[in-house]
Amino acid sequence: MLQKLIDESQKNVSGKVRVKIYKGSAVVVGRSSKQSLYSLEHVTFEEDSVYDQTDAEGFIKINALRLRLSNKD
Repeated sequence: MLQKLIDESQKNVSGKVRVKIYKGSAVVVGRSSKQSLYSLEHVTFEEDSVYDQTDAEGFIKINALRLRLSNKD
């Protein structure tokens, strides 16, 4: 059952990953994919971007509420 879940989650995974291996460690130094969810225009926080920084205020309030409630005990 777990293997089926993993297989399904990887159906659309494709591309290449560049890895630097040195003295027992591995570091990802690059990746590319035609089906990538990453978009350079969506990761910038400039004024003209798609991201509105005021959106973060609601997230912060909801997350803070969750933390306050979990610390009541």
